[in-house]
Amino acid sequence: MKKTLLAACAGALAATAAFTVPASADDHAIGACLITKTDTNPFFVKMREGATAKAEELGIDLKSFAGKIDGDHETQVQAIETCIADGAKGILITASDTSSIVSSVQQARDAGLLVIALDTPLDPIDAADATFATDNFLAGELIGQWAAATLGDAAADAKIGMLDLAVSQPTVGVLRDQGFLTGFGIDVKDPSRWGDEDDPRIVGNDVTAGNEEGGRRAMENLLAKDPMINVVYTINEPAAAGAYEALRAIGRENDVLIVSVDGGCPGVQNIADGVIGATSQQYPLLMASLGIEAIKKWADEGVKPEPTEGKDFFDTGVALVTGAPVDGVESISVEEGMNLCWG
Repeated sequence: MKKTLLAACAGALAATAAFTVPASADDHAIGACLITKTDTNPFFVKMREGATAKAEELGIDLKSFAGKIDGDHETQVQAIETCIADGAKGILITASDTSSIVSSVQQARDAGLLVIALDTPLDPIDAADATFATDNFLAGELIGQWAAATLGDAAADAKIGMLDLAVSQPTVGVLRDQGFLTGFGIDVKDPSRWGDEDDPRIVGNDVTAGNEEGGRRAMENLLAKDPMINVVYTINEPAAAGAYEALRAIGRENDVLIVSVDGGCPGVQNIADGVIGATSQQYPLLMASLGIEAIKKWADEGVKPEPTEGKDFFDTGVALVTGAPVDGVESISVEEGMNLCWG
């Protein structure tokens, strides 16, 4: 595992080196925009920190925008329009509505801006010039495999609550959901959407908006359908924390397996504290810093970034973090996760 992580880090450093361009005299004329879903989720806070630090290093004028809540599509559209009007050279975006944003993204590309999706692929993925992201399907698959292996024979009779992101089903939410179910051994039917599965082990799906309050409310709704849920998939760690609070309110916090995706420091600490069983860790600072370097290269040389070989996006890596490793599912320890976490 350590060799794998070292190889991944070496690959990331090589990618950084490939995108880095010597400073030029007109660096300060290069404008870039970062548009995130919110400015409160630690994941997006770290993303902004990574973009800001790299922009300062390369002399790029970075402007940051964020929706009021996860799902605030209109604010993101307005931000794109502002970036076009300002003459920016590129946009980094984590889209709230991955299909509805496409027309606005096309306007930016038609105006000569490089548009890079961070973390959340657009729908279709080639609506952006490039995507720098975790392999979100793999992230879900890892926690699904871990949950199934942890339960063993009891996985055949599991009662699963699915805490998703939003009713609009943005790509990141679909990929993680469908990855988890695939890893758990459940037929996902149409892999481009969640909620059409007919496996009796799935109690139901609800949406969380990716925050703690939403996670608590969604968990309460699913417990009303079946109070004996014993496995909970969550879109991210804030939602997982909310789900845990709902379970604790009925005295079931110790007999339900919660899995998640993100790998922020609070989430990894929640593994140590027994709130979450396992999480798939992603690396937002790397996504953002590579994105800024790609905009610089586009402005200087007119060259677009290339995807990871064999994939249609640039893979910034993922690792399963757990304090209870299982055979056949590669993972890193809580201590290692804390060393790599963010937020």
